[in-house]
Amino acid sequence: MNAGAFGLNVLLTAVFVLVLVSALFTAARSRGRYDVIDVFWGVGFAIISVVTLLIAGPTSRGLLVALLTVVWGVRLGWHIHARNRGKDEDPRYVAILKRRGVLGMYRVYVTQAVVMVLVSLPVQAASYLTAPLGLLDYLAVLVWVVGFAFESVGDWQLSKFRADPASKGQVMDRGLWRYTRHPNYFGDAVVWWGLFLFATHHWVGLLTVVAPIAMTFTLANGTGKPLLEKDMAKRRPGYAEYVERTSGFVPWPPRKTA
Repeated sequence: MNAGAFGLNVLLTAVFVLVLVSALFTAARSRGRYDVIDVFWGVGFAIISVVTLLIAGPTSRGLLVALLTVVWGVRLGWHIHARNRGKDEDPRYVAILKRRGVLGMYRVYVTQAVVMVLVSLPVQAASYLTAPLGLLDYLAVLVWVVGFAFESVGDWQLSKFRADPASKGQVMDRGLWRYTRHPNYFGDAVVWWGLFLFATHHWVGLLTVVAPIAMTFTLANGTGKPLLEKDMAKRRPGYAEYVERTSGFVPWPPRKTA
């Protein structure tokens, strides 16, 4: 790996993503709806992976990593788009506009752009590794598949549950949701550990471990699980019991409750 070329790629990617997010913000402002940034979260990583591949030049590892990132990102983007379609603006963004105004909302967009560049570091690093694919890369694919399965199946099961009128007011505790309260978040974290493994053939790639650590921490303890569970506890009477018997993040058989 050429560390200098990789560093330049990160810089160019950061500028590109900032410009892209700024354009997206302008479009969202003219439309009067800002939750499009949620859809862009997955799609943005797909774009970063393709741009990096074009800059670095095609290699077997770069092509594979880009493919996996695009599949993950496009699926997630489409899922969020389908989930939000026909609904009102996300209350979080309504509150941000009320408290901080348009400038505060732009900061949200810029913050997401910065996070995307940092989290995508393993993907960018892997594209600059020219060594032939080996056992570690096949392990990375396996880890990615496990994570992708948990995330996509978990999202699908929850969508089916929400679409069923008989489920109104109930707690989703079936399928993967029986073993973890957040199979989609767990799967998301595992996906990024899989993508990180592609970058571990070089010491520079090893340093990008901050990306899956940050992603896992955010999903398990940051803006992901805690905020969602706080809201669910208020709206679903049976959620407290569900929390008592079900693992919070890593899948595990349900605990017996009195």
